[in-house]
Amino acid sequence: MLARLSIRDIVLIERLDIEFSRGLAVLTGETGAGKSILLDAFALALGGRGDAGLVRHGAEQGQVTATFDVPKGHPAARILAENGLEDTGEMILRRVQLADGRTRAFINDQAISVQTLKAVGAVLVEIHGQHDERALVDASTHRQLLDAFAGHEKDVAALEALWDVRRTASTALEEHRAGMERAAREADYLRHASQELKTLAPKEGEETELANRRTTMMQGEKVATDLREAQEAIGGSHSPVSALSAAVRRLERRAANAPALIEPAVKAIDIAINALEEADQHLHAALAATDFDPAELERIEERLFALRAASRKYSTPVDLLAALAAQYAGDVALIDAGADQLKKLEAAAAEADKRYAAAAAKLSAARSKAAEKLNKAVNAELAPLKLERAKFMTQVESNAAAPGPQGIDRVEFWVQTNPGTKPGPMMKVASGGELSRFLLALKVVLADRGSAPTLVFDEIDTGVGGAVADAIGTRLARLAGKVQVMAVTHAPQVAARASQHLLISKDALDKGKRVATRVNALAADHRREEIARMLAGAEITAEARAAAERLLRAAS
Repeated sequence: MLARLSIRDIVLIERLDIEFSRGLAVLTGETGAGKSILLDAFALALGGRGDAGLVRHGAEQGQVTATFDVPKGHPAARILAENGLEDTGEMILRRVQLADGRTRAFINDQAISVQTLKAVGAVLVEIHGQHDERALVDASTHRQLLDAFAGHEKDVAALEALWDVRRTASTALEEHRAGMERAAREADYLRHASQELKTLAPKEGEETELANRRTTMMQGEKVATDLREAQEAIGGSHSPVSALSAAVRRLERRAANAPALIEPAVKAIDIAINALEEADQHLHAALAATDFDPAELERIEERLFALRAASRKYSTPVDLLAALAAQYAGDVALIDAGADQLKKLEAAAAEADKRYAAAAAKLSAARSKAAEKLNKAVNAELAPLKLERAKFMTQVESNAAAPGPQGIDRVEFWVQTNPGTKPGPMMKVASGGELSRFLLALKVVLADRGSAPTLVFDEIDTGVGGAVADAIGTRLARLAGKVQVMAVTHAPQVAARASQHLLISKDALDKGKRVATRVNALAADHRREEIARMLAGAEITAEARAAAERLLRAAS
């Protein structure tokens, strides 16, 4: 429910803070006092269209903040979660309107898009008026409202799950069929290509490995002679290692006579011998690497030629030939085994379609029965609203050839305003005053099912009085027992039934140089005076006060 509404610098409102409670709150005041401004400001906070003209003259920006107490599990919490916003139980919707026309939107002081603000606002508040084109008037919501009235939510969720299974099975079937058709058109080519690539047996990375090996072989042939000469010089018959070893042995025998002279030389010669032996080992390894079989080089070159020829033939890099071979093998397998798989997929799709169709038909029948109950309940509300000759009807059109996630039904609320006239969609057939009363009757019936927690009715009592106004007030009060209701009204019969009465007035400031809109919560005496004004007009008489008192007593 709406707990607080704060408005700053919007049109004639400089600073306004209103606390709301549960039940029925009425907003009254003379024409031009600012009731529409208040609703425009509220709509702005709910994601309505911004307008630079809303900013109070002389101010750089205007701001509207609406604070809601939201129960756990409310759809608004899901929208917050989808947008990465935390649900604290209290939702603060804030909209800043700049004088240059730009706006900024916030929820719980976190910047969000206007679309997100509008989505949250739509599930928190419904605004109904004579010319309102949202909420119940939107035919796209009528099926959802009928399902909510009948308690079909679980059935609809189950049908949506069956729809997903049906769609998945159908997609798998179509993809398999397309693959089979494609494979069948290219069957001969695929079989030949698959066999050729299977025989070639390409491997990923094989080209690079073979090319590197080939390069090593060809380079090794050029340096082999120099490597052999170096190896002969170091480790062959003319190697100095033997002579150096003999010299070391002779010096070691004399080391005891002159160690200081001999030991450094012996150590240096040992280092030289070790270096020569290490060099000999490296030369042996290098010669081994250059030693290759010419036949092996020929085989490598033939393999590279075959791989690169296949790459050109199939317009595919060599490293992707293995994947292409697997794809072709799969296509051939699809040709060979596709018929059996096709039968299985066809059976699965048929079963999924059968289960969906049965559930959709069952839900459709249930909707038709629920529509009769909804019609009866709404029509029972029409006579007191001076619509006794009118008729409400829920049109359920079923078309099994046009299924959807929520079934095969198109639901729309129709009305017939007088016997003998042609019925039609509620928005097209009903006049402004009639439409508002049809909406009220619907909301009374649907209040605790598929309704936002806060309902706003903007002058739905325009053009009626007496018993009809009293009937409207009675129904608004009944509605307020289930959801929070706010009503902008000129009918004293409606105002008398409120649990909270807010008076909107326009005050002169700065010696009459400017005006500002004010909102005051009325206590008992002031409330009787305002209802008397609504009854009598400009001059409040004793009779009007007495009549106001009677209305208040009757309402209580």
